[in-house]
Amino acid sequence: MPCQTNGDLQLIVEEAKKYTKLGKVADYIPELGKANPGDLSIAIHYPDGRCISAGDIDKKITLQSISKVISLALVLMERGNRYVFERVGMEPTGDPFNSIAKLETMPAKPLNPMINAGALVVTHMIKGDTVEERFNRLLGFIRELADDPSIGYCERIASSELEAADLNRALCYFLKQHNIIKEDVEILLDLYTKQCAIEMNCLDLARIGMIFAMDGMDPLNGKRIMPDDVARICKTFMVTCGMYNASGEFAIKIGIPAKSGVSGGIMGSVPGKFGIGIFGPALDEKGNSVAGLKLLEFLSKNYRLSMF
Repeated sequence: MPCQTNGDLQLIVEEAKKYTKLGKVADYIPELGKANPGDLSIAIHYPDGRCISAGDIDKKITLQSISKVISLALVLMERGNRYVFERVGMEPTGDPFNSIAKLETMPAKPLNPMINAGALVVTHMIKGDTVEERFNRLLGFIRELADDPSIGYCERIASSELEAADLNRALCYFLKQHNIIKEDVEILLDLYTKQCAIEMNCLDLARIGMIFAMDGMDPLNGKRIMPDDVARICKTFMVTCGMYNASGEFAIKIGIPAKSGVSGGIMGSVPGKFGIGIFGPALDEKGNSVAGLKLLEFLSKNYRLSMF
């Protein structure tokens, strides 16, 4: 079913678009710095297959930190809750997503899977003997979630991120020193940067959000893609940690499970109702899409979407 342009949604996008000038693109990753900061688009995917949209929803987005939710779901399915949470914690943090501070004071394990240190540990747990095998396992899972076999990754952005990965490299060496990571750091970073560079459009992102919203069930083909408990855990992390160190404010103002990435993408999952995919590359100082957050705030208030 094609995605239908929606007039009401378009008006909300135009209002939220005014806030793009308050942000800036993630130019610390050179390829992401080429994005147009004035872009803003949204798709909403319903469990009956309907989709409404506004803006250029066919424009490709790299997942960046949104991939952390999906890799967590895969690893929980492959390894089990106990194995995963012996190695990464469940607690929110007030520190930036790329901070090393808590590792220095609590070196046993990263606080949660949504900060970079925790996400690197999760990616380390993906099963397989080679980067290619592990990456293809994750990519296959993402293609199944989105029902789109054409999804791939952007080699230019993966390469750009690998070259600019010194802080993540430092996190990896710290984790390896404390025996949390047990593989070659460059191999792990190769896998992680490819994971972050997986790209799709807003409609794909909204469809993945819809699968999480429906507790891991694909209502369009009746297939259970992940156990409901895995979907529940992932949505809980999206609420408590999905917007980096702005997650508390996000829960109060908007109140839905969501995960952002520094490409300007946001994936939202309104429990039992629909999935949301947003692209707005102008970011605030915490790494979240400025206009994307405002767009979600308008939607949440107008349609009473908050869980709380």
